Amino acid sequence: MARAAYHKAHKGGAPARLARRFAFLVASLLAVSFVIFSVMAAVPGDPAEIMLGTSAAPDTLAALRHQLGLDQPFLLRYIGWLGGVLTGDFGTSYTYSTPVGTLIAERLAVTLPLAGLAILLSVTIALPLGVLAAARPNGPVDLFAALFAQIGIAVPNFWIGLLLILAVALTFGWFPAGGFPDWESGFLTALNALALPAIALAIPQAAVLTRVTRTAVIEIATEDFVRTARAKGATPAYALWRHVVPNALIPVVTMLGMQISVLVAGTVLVENVFTLPGMGTLAYQALAQRDLIVVQNVALLFAVIVMGLNFIVDALYAVIDPRLRR
Repeated sequence: MARAAYHKAHKGGAPARLARRFAFLVASLLAVSFVIFSVMAAVPGDPAEIMLGTSAAPDTLAALRHQLGLDQPFLLRYIGWLGGVLTGDFGTSYTYSTPVGTLIAERLAVTLPLAGLAILLSVTIALPLGVLAAARPNGPVDLFAALFAQIGIAVPNFWIGLLLILAVALTFGWFPAGGFPDWESGFLTALNALALPAIALAIPQAAVLTRVTRTAVIEIATEDFVRTARAKGATPAYALWRHVVPNALIPVVTMLGMQISVLVAGTVLVENVFTLPGMGTLAYQALAQRDLIVVQNVALLFAVIVMGLNFIVDALYAVIDPRLRR
């Protein structure tokens, strides 16, 4: 009975599971888009007045509202905006009088490499540190990992950014204290400008992943199949890296997916600390200037990135855990 119920719940295996997850992803994104548009529509302020100024004539304001479609019913405006997003037309910025898609494309060229570099650094730091800490509990590496995790979790990423500017950029001059030279200035030059912001974003993520990795490795190391491998003659190092670490990756990947939303939120603060022309800075400036069309498109894009990456992480479970492929 129990086995039949299990197979019925998991009918179709991993492909069917991913199809259901993708359908849920699409439905969630539609719901998020409606919430974002509703919140932006409820924000006080008239975009036409923002563009023309409060001294504009009433008939001029009315003509601009009609041109922007602001005089249409709420549902028609939402459908028009969502249809434009699906076809690549994100509207025009009230402040810059520039297509929002152009602004977003320019800023993504900074934010996506920054986020990717931060994820790469956090995983590179956390996995070896967490595994080595679990290999010898209460040893020197374990004590260092505990201290690193405690500090990394306690200190916000923007404070880490400020400390890096003071301690590294201004003191030694190894990295720029802020700004971005553009990718046309050279790959290494641009990467050098992203190094400190990426470290500031990576340290809190690495602290959490280190703690999760250590706990998962210690828990898996006590399983029967590990003791069986040791009894058959496997060395401690072979048992650790061949049997323990691959099985401990599942909770690590889960936590990495959960941390993506924190990483995206952190880019808003870190980009402003380092004056990087990324998505976070664009969202902050648009909100300060009440450029609501930019804010709602950036918010939707952040939601797409977070939910899309979580879907990819969910798909990785089938690669990590062979049981999900049956």
